Amino acid sequence: MLPVRLDRARAEPLPAQLAAAVRTLVTDGTLSTGDRLPSSRALATDLGVARAVVEQAYDQLLAEAWVSTRRGAGTFVASGETLPTQRSAHRTASREPQYTHLDAGTPWIDPRHLAGWRRAWREVSTARPPRGYPDPSGLPELREALAERLARTRGLTVAPDEILLTAGSTDALRQLLGALGPGNVLVEDPGYRAAVETIRMSGRTVVDHPALAPVTDLTGCAAAYVTPAHQHPLGRVMPAADRLALLAAARAAGAVVVEDDYDSEFRYDVAPVPALAALDRSQVAYVGTASKSVSPSLRLGWLVAPPEVHERLVRRRTITHDTPPWTSQRALLTLLRDGWVDKVVRTARRVYADRAPRVAAALEPHAELAGPLAGMYSTWHTSAAAAQAARTSARAAGFDVRLLADYCRSASLTGLVLGFGGVTDAELDRALEAIVSGLRGS
Repeated sequence: MLPVRLDRARAEPLPAQLAAAVRTLVTDGTLSTGDRLPSSRALATDLGVARAVVEQAYDQLLAEAWVSTRRGAGTFVASGETLPTQRSAHRTASREPQYTHLDAGTPWIDPRHLAGWRRAWREVSTARPPRGYPDPSGLPELREALAERLARTRGLTVAPDEILLTAGSTDALRQLLGALGPGNVLVEDPGYRAAVETIRMSGRTVVDHPALAPVTDLTGCAAAYVTPAHQHPLGRVMPAADRLALLAAARAAGAVVVEDDYDSEFRYDVAPVPALAALDRSQVAYVGTASKSVSPSLRLGWLVAPPEVHERLVRRRTITHDTPPWTSQRALLTLLRDGWVDKVVRTARRVYADRAPRVAAALEPHAELAGPLAGMYSTWHTSAAAAQAARTSARAAGFDVRLLADYCRSASLTGLVLGFGGVTDAELDRALEAIVSGLRGS
């Protein structure tokens, strides 16, 4: 049996305690590569807990690559080549310190839902792949499922043939820019850094625009990239008047509005805000992604472009085969059909709704909240010195938190962008303690 003791008096859930204990046993050398762990039934009996506690802990360790399974043989400590790198930093002095990142893009996936994820990939392994190159628009059945979901969750009525599958939101932006005429691209400042780099790599000039100011002039621009449902990173919902002004400016300039529907499903203060594209499909290119609802590693997104742009994109993709892998598309189809995505989103929304006020309670005495509490992160205004002190303190505790200044180009805002999706409750508590300590000492 494992030398592990669980404490029911602690706030940390029992599965999380057990997973942490096994990680420690691996890193301190008590467990070695290839060691077989006790069966879930045997360990549950030894610890005096329900079998589900052990199964959830093992699922989490499997997802993090600490362990591997062999059919009919059991669960084993993973090989050194596949163990997570964040725990190996102490073995090689020359490596950079590894942190648990409190980023704004990593979602919370409840370990209890991992069985559905594995089932989807088993179905992929038995499905028949397409002959030759896949459909240039993407898997037809997946586009049908996405059309239904967009109508149900985003108020956006589209036909399956109007949807293009992409390898994430930045891939959608890259392909879209390649189909537009010459011109600059207006981007909110502060704004999404990956979008800025994608635009620059396309050879276009980025025009900085204050994130909270209405867009009234797009002269000289081929496009405007915005995040109206949850401005990244300040968190504000674009007001109705600003949406109408943006669309009017786009019509006057002959520009396309690129709506990145970032973090839209994770409102817990009000119902999700309808998509901007629902107001004018002829002027807006709608970009969505599975990164926040499923996993960033899936690298899947979708693009609904204005009709003329859509036709150019399909013609180009027919020649270049610039589509995401069929395997990922097929897995997402199963996850949607099984209701897995809806279940994960509902669970994550509840988790975020619980964590956001905890973050606010810890930081409000020391910082000013930039926008409404929504989604999987919150942004806080502080002095530059306080933000840096908080980051330094967090890193000393093994966590990394983003500086608001990193998202700015012309703007001079300072503070923290604190993500709380990709961590456990216990990790979040430790991170908040370190951040607050840094803010107090600044």
